[in-house]
Amino acid sequence: MRSVILGAAVLIVWLCLDGVAAASITHPAATRTMSHRAGSVLSAINGPIAGCVFLTSNGHYLTAVGAGGRTTDVIHSDATRIGSWEKFTLIDSGDGSPNIHYGLQTFHGFYLTAVGGGGRITDVIHSDATQLRAWEKFSLDSLGNGVYAIETINGHFLTAVGGGGRVTDTIHSDATQVRAWEKFRVTCGH
Repeated sequence: MRSVILGAAVLIVWLCLDGVAAASITHPAATRTMSHRAGSVLSAINGPIAGCVFLTSNGHYLTAVGAGGRTTDVIHSDATRIGSWEKFTLIDSGDGSPNIHYGLQTFHGFYLTAVGGGGRITDVIHSDATQLRAWEKFSLDSLGNGVYAIETINGHFLTAVGGGGRVTDTIHSDATQVRAWEKFRVTCGH
């Protein structure tokens, strides 16, 4: 019992020092090298990380149109306020990867899918998956200060076309480098 309490105390101190607060998580994955460690600890303690929003480089939120369940008109990037369709739950895939993979679950419980695993500019994202499989796995690569690149299972990055603010041709998954349009401010606990 004493070792469990001591371990919990060490874990709480570590989380506080790492900038992660259990009540309002703003950094779900601290860095690429620490993301598995931080993500595993968060998943083990808190389970899924709910209420996560993705802000594009020009200040718009990603929206899962209809709260998920779609294969066309899936994602918009023009929201200026946070509603239920802008909230996602991060689900640890539990695949044991050194760079933790998350499923991005919509408000209605569907997972986002990077069609083909990424590398596309048309038919890029679906939101109708009911199981977390390979194409539903994403890594959140920390760029610092709460900004992340969203990496697909095959190593491409999601791009908010035009930096956001769109209802058509909103997301691409073919970027191989992180530039301005591949950066998202991620905050959780909304």
